Amino acid sequence: MFEHLVVFTERVEGPVCGLDEELIRQTGGEVRYGRAESDAERIRMAEDAEVIVMGATPLTRAFFAAVPRMKGVVRLGIGVDNLDIGAATEFGIVIGNVPDFCSEEVSEHTLGLIFAVTRKIAFADRKSRSGQWVPGMDALMRPMKRLSGQTLGIIGLGKNGRTLARKAQGLGLNVIGFDPYLSEDAARAMGITLMSLHELLPQADIISLNVPVTKETRELINPRTLALVKTGAILINTARGPVVDETALAAALASGRLSGAGLDVLQNEPLRLPHPLAEFDNVVFTCHYASLSESSYASMRRQVSDQVVQILRGEFPKNFVNPQVKDLPQCRLKKK
Repeated sequence: MFEHLVVFTERVEGPVCGLDEELIRQTGGEVRYGRAESDAERIRMAEDAEVIVMGATPLTRAFFAAVPRMKGVVRLGIGVDNLDIGAATEFGIVIGNVPDFCSEEVSEHTLGLIFAVTRKIAFADRKSRSGQWVPGMDALMRPMKRLSGQTLGIIGLGKNGRTLARKAQGLGLNVIGFDPYLSEDAARAMGITLMSLHELLPQADIISLNVPVTKETRELINPRTLALVKTGAILINTARGPVVDETALAAALASGRLSGAGLDVLQNEPLRLPHPLAEFDNVVFTCHYASLSESSYASMRRQVSDQVVQILRGEFPKNFVNPQVKDLPQCRLKKK
């Protein structure tokens, strides 16, 4: 007889990374999977659940108001911009996430996009496959610059940004950064020159976005900030699509302000044609998979399952997104 219900409402087969169901069963939990197409279906599936494991599907105030037994949410990954944290806190529901499962993968993917754009690898691949063997000088006329010695400006120096900085320095890149939550001493210890956004943009040859979506970062890259960018710079986004105003990005590419972009994420996914950014040969797309590897998904599976078990035991999750809920009288998670 199971005491606790854990649900995932986005896929009948369960999360792609999987869950450690045996570990959850040992805590008296039962895991149920399904696919809800609406808030109403999601509420029906989760109305008796104590924990919901969530991925990309939004969790709204209406959802939290309709699940009286819910004690916690565990996010499959880092970003929590698709759930109403304020409403969850108001109803006494704790939120956990997995902020550090893929920093190696995201930094590697960012470097891959940097190489793909600066060395024009995707462009050359398309030409070669079409039978157009582009002579060396023609490729150089696009133009092409040596990567070593260029300046990488990292916007957001959390785990992903710091890991990227370390690897980029090993490639001979000069690293500058913007992060209002990081001290100058901490940045200096990592060999990063910390500066304001307005100071960074004119100095960076390559701009990498490594920030979550918040009120402060939504459309951080916009006509005003792009006007400050060094002419010929490239933009790499492995963070979240809404951080970039895509209309402004297309204009900057068309004008030559930017010489290229590497995008793992978009404002609306998947990419649907026609799309203005798809018209540019100097834009490289990947399909929001910067975090993916066997190792990262194994880590996410373990960390999500562990935090589900913590909540079922009446413990606060290891990666506590809304710790302010702990001191509220309506907090539903009480230590047993």
